[in-house]
Amino acid sequence: MKIEIIANKRESKGTGASRRLRRAGMVPGIVYGSGKDAVPIELNHNALFLQFRHEAFHASILSLNLDGKKEQVLLRDYQMHPVRTEIAHVDFQRVSATEKIHVKVPLHFINAETAPGVKLEGGIVTHVLTEAEVSCLAKDLPEFIEVDLGNMEIGQTVHLSEIKLPSGVEFVKLAHGDDAAIASITKPRGIAAEEEEVVVAAETAAVVTPAAE
Repeated sequence: MKIEIIANKRESKGTGASRRLRRAGMVPGIVYGSGKDAVPIELNHNALFLQFRHEAFHASILSLNLDGKKEQVLLRDYQMHPVRTEIAHVDFQRVSATEKIHVKVPLHFINAETAPGVKLEGGIVTHVLTEAEVSCLAKDLPEFIEVDLGNMEIGQTVHLSEIKLPSGVEFVKLAHGDDAAIASITKPRGIAAEEEEVVVAAETAAVVTPAAE
């Protein structure tokens, strides 16, 4: 999925200038990185907001069309208006074709409903992570990473090391020795409590009260 953003260089700077831009339906921003000077930019709020709502916009290489010149960038930071659902500021980082980037990529969980721990044992899936940071070249960056829960049983947990990644992509945590948990299937608390009560009742019934002499 290729996403293009149209922007113009921003001549005016400062809090007052940014406020005037927002009133005019524009979003102030900046693009930096790759050994080039940082450039203040402005973007149309409505056009940006339509793209902003898509998951891929936050974890994909974007094509920034700045005054007719295109370059590849990543969304690195943004600020929202404290009250209204509006984008107040955006930061984009240029990416190099030859340098690895670190990006948080969303995790997409599949086959949870057919997992034995859910379908047969009534377990509940707990998502420990919903995104994970990866390291790769820009051309290898995946829009998302698929996590198949189809074979999981109750009490099991899936970790980063169990996920098959595209060629050239690695988990940053795993590269640093942290095989973090991603998801698990656990027994619902209500069921666990009921089973505990049954065990206690059975143990109580098994106690024989001595006959009075």
